[in-house]
Formats: sequence, structure tokens, C-alpha cells
Amino acid sequence: MQVKLQPHTEDPAALEMLLDDLEKRGWLSEARFVEQVTAVRRRKFGAARILHELREKGVSEAAIEAAQSELKGSEIEAARLIWKKKFGSLPQTLEERGKQSRFLASRGFSPETVRTVLKDGGDEQ
Repeated sequence: MQVKLQPHTEDPAALEMLLDDLEKRGWLSEARFVEQVTAVRRRKFGAARILHELREKGVSEAAIEAAQSELKGSEIEAARLIWKKKFGSLPQTLEERGKQSRFLASRGFSPETVRTVLKDGGDEQ
């Protein structure tokens, strides 16, 4: 946050004090930010892509690790929902399987998750 606001301030020390004050009051929270980003992005993307975005946004590794365990727990369920919305039926040909695999992989799902979803489709195990 400080890096983004730095060009817009005349006094860097005042900016740091302001951000510290906002954090102490609970108005600025990295945990809430991570929770919001993961909730919104989970509807379309897998854990790898979400974690990459969090790193790009400058989130601390501790907060990313906390989010990672939550994301990994719901990875297959999220992949199934996204796959079902896009395709809805198991691939019948090798070309269809490749297309569906590439789609899920591009959304940030692991190869194991992709194999699981394309093996049993929308069926819960």
C-alpha cells in the first residue's frame, strides 16, 4: 500500500504514520484483503493463480500461507463447479479431453485436480 501511495505524498514519514494508525484502528487489514480477494477470485480460478495474484499485490508470505491451506481444501470442489459450468459432460475424445484440461490448467488448477475432475466429472466422491 505504501509503495502505491508514495508518489502522491510530500512526506513519506507522515504516510507511514498514517498507514500504521489505520492498521491499529482496524481500518486497514491484510487478512481482510486476502479473504476478500480469495472469495471473489475462487469463483473463477484455482489456488495457484490466486496465490500468484496475492504475491504480485505484495501480500506477506505468512498471509499467503494461511490462504493456501484454505484454498487447497476446496480446490476440487471449485474446479468441478467451474468445469461443470463451462462443459458439463465428460470428454468423449482425446481432443475434448485436451481442451478441458487446458481450460482448467489455465485457470490455475493443479494437474492432480484436473485429472480428478475429468475422471469423475461432477460426481462427488
